[in-house]
Amino acid sequence: MIDKLYKTFVDATHNVFKLMLNISDISDHPADDFKSDETVDIAIGIVGDLKGEVIYRFPVSTSLNMVNIMSGMQFEEVDVFVTSAISEIANIISGNVLTALSEDMKCDILPPEQYKRGEEDKDYEIKTSSCISTTIGEICLEIGLNRAS
Repeated sequence: MIDKLYKTFVDATHNVFKLMLNISDISDHPADDFKSDETVDIAIGIVGDLKGEVIYRFPVSTSLNMVNIMSGMQFEEVDVFVTSAISEIANIISGNVLTALSEDMKCDILPPEQYKRGEEDKDYEIKTSSCISTTIGEICLEIGLNRAS
């Protein structure tokens, strides 16, 4: 189950980046070596057969690069517009993942929220993480889910 979730998230991220940002050079690696002090963290809640959340950690430089490509405008700092655009990318990736998994399980996503650090100690039955490297920077995904009772 963990391997399937991991692969589905990596594939969905690759597809969204290719379609929305025209970036196809993407690779994944363990999150152990992810280092970034300043990130835009977006949480997408998942409900249904699985319950939990996915945290997308976008370094500020990656966030700005993504929004610059999407909007055709230059942004120098993270503001409400940048956060909204990054939230939508996380939302689209998550929606694609749950659509890809829909034959095996029924789940829905909740609206994206800016994630506040300090909530990392939640207990999850299914827990995995990965980093995805692109030509415009890295993204770290932290997946924490429980099977619905």
